[in-house]
Amino acid sequence: MRPSLLLLLVFLFVACPALVRAQVKALRFGRVIDGRGKVIPNAVVLVNADRIVAVGPEKDVVIPAAAETIDLRAYTAIPGLIDAHTHMTFYWDHTPGSTPWQQLGTLGPAVTVFLAQENARKALETGVTTVRDLGSSDGMDLAMRALINRGAMHGPRMFVAGNGLHISGPPDKAGAAPDPGRCDGVAEVQRAARQQLAAGADWVKMYGSTGSDQDVTGFQTFGYEEMKAAADVAHRAGKRIAIHSYGPDGARDAVRAGANTVEHAIGLDDATLAAMARQGTIYVPTVEHNRYYIAHRAEYGYDSAVVAGLNQYVAKNFETVQRAVKAHVKMAMGSDAVFTGFGENTRELAWFVKAGLSPAQALRTATTTGAEMLGMESSLGALAPGYYADIVAVEGDPLRDIQVVIEHVKWVMKGGQVEVDRTGTSPATPRR
Repeated sequence: MRPSLLLLLVFLFVACPALVRAQVKALRFGRVIDGRGKVIPNAVVLVNADRIVAVGPEKDVVIPAAAETIDLRAYTAIPGLIDAHTHMTFYWDHTPGSTPWQQLGTLGPAVTVFLAQENARKALETGVTTVRDLGSSDGMDLAMRALINRGAMHGPRMFVAGNGLHISGPPDKAGAAPDPGRCDGVAEVQRAARQQLAAGADWVKMYGSTGSDQDVTGFQTFGYEEMKAAADVAHRAGKRIAIHSYGPDGARDAVRAGANTVEHAIGLDDATLAAMARQGTIYVPTVEHNRYYIAHRAEYGYDSAVVAGLNQYVAKNFETVQRAVKAHVKMAMGSDAVFTGFGENTRELAWFVKAGLSPAQALRTATTTGAEMLGMESSLGALAPGYYADIVAVEGDPLRDIQVVIEHVKWVMKGGQVEVDRTGTSPATPRR
């Protein structure tokens, strides 16, 4: 341990013992996977307030006498997970006779934000402590981000995109409020992107093709010049852009235009994959998302034709992931969670391993690569001094079996606060 850190801890203990008791926690683990390539057996993670101050073997970390010690030696610690693609405000209350898509937008923003706390809680229970939320309406994602940041709502920290940019569709109904995401042509795209950023969005989201639950066509919508205009607006403001494209054409132009991430795309050609690898464009394939729709077809009311289309898309999506792995394209774990998909946020990791990544590489898609995607490499995605105390305890060895991360999360800390405890060993009160 660095002498300066030891002196700080001694000062806190001597001068402010009550503060130490309130804020310093010593977490003892059977081992720590630190996200930087190290596996530390019999480890201690020392946390002060919302940050990690020390990580190392038990024999090397000095634990202040007044610190709260939590015994998690039966478990392995991994960094808090990052879900690169969610829709937190897509909530369904299971009203009989309704389906999730039918109900969307009918509950009103205030009620929806309140009820969507359930989605946030379920995400935390999977070990997801940070999300990039890619599309909402009426400022609901901004509201959830603010409530979580001030501690009034429990959930993953959120990086949000506001209204996604999309081309014109059918005319609005008489008296309907203007759609802030609708735009056509370079000038309108620039206006819409600037408005989202001015409203407080962290990212620009752009729908570069058709494609959703019942429509897997993937026809390109915005052209290259429009995508470039949106990317330039984002980058000049110090922000980033995610471009949705179910098909290869929109994805190709998104990469050319400078998108930071490309969402969903299938059929990416070799030249596009090579460009992504060269430029560091991150691919968020969301294979599991459409499998989720298939598994939940009854609650959505999907017929056999819709299911057949989704199955075909999943197969093509997975084949593209396999090719992306071989091309050394960076990938981030994104669930595209909507409605009842929260609580299944990490199942994408199994697709990555099936496609050729090792469990360790798959884990990095949800930690270090996710942090890089957000520009938070020095604060998220690893267990190291100075990083947020986002820590997940799992039962088993996630470097041998990725299902350990998917199925055996036992304890979750976000920003120094215990949010989930299924161990029965922590003296801290889990926050629900």
